[in-house]
Amino acid sequence: MSEQPPVKKTLIQEFMDFLQKFGIIGLAIAFVIGAAASKLVTAIVSDIITPLVGLALQETGDLKTLVFPVGKSTFLYGDLIANIIDFLIIAFIVFILYKQLTRFKLVEDKTK
Repeated sequence: MSEQPPVKKTLIQEFMDFLQKFGIIGLAIAFVIGAAASKLVTAIVSDIITPLVGLALQETGDLKTLVFPVGKSTFLYGDLIANIIDFLIIAFIVFILYKQLTRFKLVEDKTK
């Protein structure tokens, strides 16, 4: 039996094989969509949620403006709370998307 030598590929062909094998294009698309969704959630938290919470805090009017001064330092705990809310909303959206993808068997559920 004579073995055939491997077919030589050009650098471009090897690069295209790499992109297909590791799903880089899908990852890039997911990254761009994720960044856009993150901006949207941040805008919702900044423009709607924090002012609504601020209404309950009669003194400041905006959650992000809550501060705790200590000496010459100022701790922006209102901004931290707003960022935690932002993170929790994004994490919840990712969780819901994951549940839907596993429901339609588009991804494997690693928890079972």
